[in-house]
Amino acid sequence: MVAFPFYLPFPTRGIEFQTALINSSSWSYFKKTNPNLLSHLSMAKTNKTKRPQLIKQEEQIGDIEDLFSEEDTYKIRASLLEWYDKNQRDLPWRTSTKKSENGENVQEEEEEKRAYGVWVSEVMLQQTRVQTVIDYYNRWMLKWPTLQHLSQASLEEVNEMWAGLGYYRRARFLLEGAKMIVAEGIEFPNTVSALRKVPGIGDYTAGAIASIAFKQVVPVVDGNVVRVLARLKAISANPKDKTTVKSFWKLAAQLVDPSRPGDFNQSLMELGATLCTPLNPNCTSCPVSSQCRALHNSRNDELVMVTDYPMKVVKAKQRIDFSTVSVVEIARSQDRSQQTKSNSRVLLVKRPDEGLLAGLWEFPCVTLDEEADLSMRRKLIDQLLKKSFKLNPPKNCNVISRELVGEFVHVFSHIRRKIYVELLVLHLKGGKHVLFEEDDINTTDWKLLDSEAISRMGLTSAVRKVYSMVQKFKQDGSSNNSVPLRKRPKCS
Repeated sequence: MVAFPFYLPFPTRGIEFQTALINSSSWSYFKKTNPNLLSHLSMAKTNKTKRPQLIKQEEQIGDIEDLFSEEDTYKIRASLLEWYDKNQRDLPWRTSTKKSENGENVQEEEEEKRAYGVWVSEVMLQQTRVQTVIDYYNRWMLKWPTLQHLSQASLEEVNEMWAGLGYYRRARFLLEGAKMIVAEGIEFPNTVSALRKVPGIGDYTAGAIASIAFKQVVPVVDGNVVRVLARLKAISANPKDKTTVKSFWKLAAQLVDPSRPGDFNQSLMELGATLCTPLNPNCTSCPVSSQCRALHNSRNDELVMVTDYPMKVVKAKQRIDFSTVSVVEIARSQDRSQQTKSNSRVLLVKRPDEGLLAGLWEFPCVTLDEEADLSMRRKLIDQLLKKSFKLNPPKNCNVISRELVGEFVHVFSHIRRKIYVELLVLHLKGGKHVLFEEDDINTTDWKLLDSEAISRMGLTSAVRKVYSMVQKFKQDGSSNNSVPLRKRPKCS
């Protein structure tokens, strides 16, 4: 038998592995049939940053439910809670306690209000930095301090408060959930199964609310928790795999402290957020470093690093599309020199209630799967304005100016969108059009607003970027892309 320079993982169930040993007769055949793998191994010896992830003998593990011994479980609980009590960040959504006259600890907030605060904070914190969330959370709770207050809000008010956090669907679910709970006249759900019935509340948020607000002995698993657990046991399986995800939940359930479940869950998340970070873990300050197998492996093998865990998953390639946006300004005067912010209004359109950025306000736009030239983009905008708003030059309006403002790229979680921006200034014949009569100015589908009103709206970052570009363009003066009045194109 030849000493094999590495181990091959063969998944059998969950993240259980077996070790492959190759004898002399098999080695020659292996070298011929696996030249690429051998090449990677050779590179790993000279360049640690380009090595494959290795699974060592001590990393071979059994059923994940049995990963932590009873002794390790107690040590991890005690160490994390002691560390958390001393080092937890002072965040507005965390329970604050005070001493009563008889010396007993009492909750400063009632359970329902506490649960509501945890819910709001956890939804805001999803894929958003803590420091960013603090101000949003404080403003939100000042405006809607209880579930009942939120249930009386409108979607537009909620979107305005949420503007800048992204993923507006989450804000809509918060509102829908509050309305549902209040309408049914029930107490705030206090178990995972009951919480999962509320719109927008998944396994993680349900576990967080149930454990932190109601002291239910249930686990939570987010990206921080996965990273901590994967390093504690040097688990190299794909953390996005459904089977592996279920296994991490079982592992977290095994660790959660029965007497302080909420604090323990927060300590795991806090550790991942502050010390056990993705790229620069502070292992010397970690309270559970003595139980960390990834750290142990890195100290005993120069080819292994703590940051090898969990496995790096290649993100799905972003879809690329294109959008042409027209900021349509309705001017009261045909004379450009007399146009001011006070005598013109800008058209905003409400997006459909389903799909990307549902129910939010934007400028008229058309999204394309492929790039189009200026002529085609303007043709498509003209068709939209005629069909949706009856704007049809020269029949019922005149084009005062039409100018290409610029372009930029906006990145959503799964879409990379190139956005072309133009400014289209129109004057309605007779001073107004049937669509823009006073009684119809504020409908559920579109609005005409001045710049001051637009600045107060809860617009997405992309829409704000568009408007900022137009404002700057107007301040800087006309560009060479202006459409001369004598060559003004007609809307189709």
